[in-house]
Order: sequence, then C-alpha cells, then structure tokens
Amino acid sequence: MMKVTTGKFKGRNICMPKGIRPTQGKARKAIFDILGDIAGLSFLELFAGSGAVGIEAASRGAQEVVFVENNSNVLKVLSSNAAGILGTEYLPGGRQVAYYILAQSVESALARLGREKKKFDLIFLDPPYYIPKAPRSETQVAGHSGSTAAGNSEPLLKKTLQTLEGYAILAPNGLIIAQHFKKENLPDSLGVLSLFRQYRYAQTLLSLYRKKEL
Repeated sequence: MMKVTTGKFKGRNICMPKGIRPTQGKARKAIFDILGDIAGLSFLELFAGSGAVGIEAASRGAQEVVFVENNSNVLKVLSSNAAGILGTEYLPGGRQVAYYILAQSVESALARLGREKKKFDLIFLDPPYYIPKAPRSETQVAGHSGSTAAGNSEPLLKKTLQTLEGYAILAPNGLIIAQHFKKENLPDSLGVLSLFRQYRYAQTLLSLYRKKEL
C-alpha cells in the first residue's frame, strides 16, 4: 500500500498489484517537483501498473490523465485505484474527461492515440527495468506490467521512445519523463526528441526528453 503524496487526494491509499516495481513516494515527489505546476495539463502514463504516477498527476491538477496497461491482473487494481480515488471514468468525447484507461499494449495504445491525433503535455513511462552486465541467470527485470522476460527487455525503453517519436503525440512544448535503471544508457537524440536533463535517485534515473528547437 502506498499513499498519494500531495494535492487534493493527498493521503489516499493506492493499492499495489503483486509482482510489480512501483514508483516509490520519493521518486514520485521528485518527478512532480521537477515538473512544477501541472494544473490544466494532459498526462499520459505508459506501463501504468497501479496508476500511482497518473493519480499523483491528477491530484496535482492535471486536467486529463490517460493510463495504458495490458496485464489483466494489474488492470483490476489500476481500475480500482482510479475509480476509488479519481471517481467515474469518462471516455473521450464525454462531458467531463477526467481520466480513462486503455487496456492494451503500449504500442497499440500509441498507434490508437496517434490515429486520434491526441497530444499530451506530459508523458511518463517506466517500463520493466533491464539491469545490464549481470550473468544471464541473475538478470532481474521487474516492471509495472510484471514482466520477467529479460530477453525482450533491454531495448524496451528505447523502442518505446522511438514509437512515441514516430506517432508525434507529444505537444509542442511537452515533456517525456522516462524512469529507468541508472546503468541503462539512452541516446541524446531520437528523431525530433532531444535528451536535455537527467536526475538520479539511488538506482533510478529520470531522463527528460523534449522536442528539438527548430
């Protein structure tokens, strides 16, 4: 069990699905300290797991929050957390879009959002960690979706960033926040995206991307 750290839902309990690595309270607080005032902005959380980061965004005033998760067991907890804290889900086009959940793979969800020409001010992704340079039997992967398949995890973060860049769903002045293991290197540039800042918290790095200035 975790709690919302601040905002209008401060202190509310967030249930944790089994087998995932949640974004801890200190890291969540650090993310939003970096972002500052997000009131009125749109927020996309990929590999959402419990939905803790997106719920924190809503608590701090984000106007719209979209969660993407495709693990059926995790989805039950995510749906319960969102409904219990944020209230009723409103689908796009509804009278009051507070949040909605896309129960599909990240790649499929990004394709859908691209077709719908959605734009997000803030995009957060925390895929299963890949811990490099360990013997194969000791490589550990634990992520929001509960993945344990190390063979496919190393390129997942970079692949997702490339997919994000390809579908162009980041708003012109938007930010992408990628949470990953400190030894996992990311490129300085991915198409129109540019890595402009990194923050380290223990074994975790927060890497921020934005669109290159033309």
